[in-house]
Amino acid sequence: MTQLPLAITLGDAAGIGPEIIVKAFRDAPAELAGCFIVGDSATLRRAAQWVRRAGEPALPLAVLDHAAEALAMPPGCLPLLQVATLPAPVAAGQINAEAGRLAGRCVVWAAQAALRGEIAGLVTAPLHKEALSAAGAPFDAYPGHTELLQAQAAAFLGQPVSEVPVRMMLANDELRTVLVSIHVSLRQAIEAVTVDNVLQTLRITHAALQATLGRVPRIAVAGLNPHAGEGGLFGREEIDIIAPAMARARAEGLDVHGPFAPDTVFMRTRASAGRPGEFDVVVAMYHDQGLIPVKYLGVEKGVNVTLGLPLVRTSPDHGTAFDIAGTGRADASSLIEAVRMARQLARCPG
Repeated sequence: MTQLPLAITLGDAAGIGPEIIVKAFRDAPAELAGCFIVGDSATLRRAAQWVRRAGEPALPLAVLDHAAEALAMPPGCLPLLQVATLPAPVAAGQINAEAGRLAGRCVVWAAQAALRGEIAGLVTAPLHKEALSAAGAPFDAYPGHTELLQAQAAAFLGQPVSEVPVRMMLANDELRTVLVSIHVSLRQAIEAVTVDNVLQTLRITHAALQATLGRVPRIAVAGLNPHAGEGGLFGREEIDIIAPAMARARAEGLDVHGPFAPDTVFMRTRASAGRPGEFDVVVAMYHDQGLIPVKYLGVEKGVNVTLGLPLVRTSPDHGTAFDIAGTGRADASSLIEAVRMARQLARCPG
């Protein structure tokens, strides 16, 4: 097991991120041992009051000077490394540029610390994409966490972003799915289904899951079109693009199957009690095709993992939930699962 601490970034201060962080430290102290929060003390103190149970004191903050101090922190406190502050409190549930800027700065600090080898990895609480954009340069150049982390990794490695390909994997106990494209329009997502992009996704998926599972993963590939094109009747992408990419992957030793009809491949891959799925993961062609099946199974157990980075990054399978921010009702289960997943990945070689 790694002897480095694990960072949890604050997320958007106007969303539920601070609340689920406090709940995770309160309700799962063993799981959160060795973790620390990258964020703002005033925001965390407010969140601690929002989630405080009647008759119990709010969790106190333990302000750190260095990340390594988190390894010696006792349970029952909130270990915080303050890397940025808000000029004033932000209203819960409202888009705020300062909240977006704070969230972005926390992610950049944690990413750079992970790249330097100072922490085992990072778990990112949800940020709000509109708030991140409203924060202005440099954050308005990135649609979300994945692209921001990719840029940080590329800069650290001295490479163009195109040379550090990344993919999103969403996973829970029943299903894993990896996406060929992420935060683009549906029209752009279809255009992104190229031989090179599909092959690159298969390679990244294979490498990541082989490290996690300790064996060659069984990869199912979803078609782009209904019924996977039905032999070209409903589109030729499966014939002209996806199948050739899979053939090249097989020639490299990857265990890939398909392309399968998107409306059935997830059922074939889903694991249930006492019965593993037919495959270990589904490679989906675009965002909603892959994420709807996983999220339907329950966002409280889902974890978002960024594959292809030279660092460990996981995240809860939900957003900022502005509609319930500030009420103390947010569920921390997905964040706790993200911490567990990050610990597992940090133990894996490579």
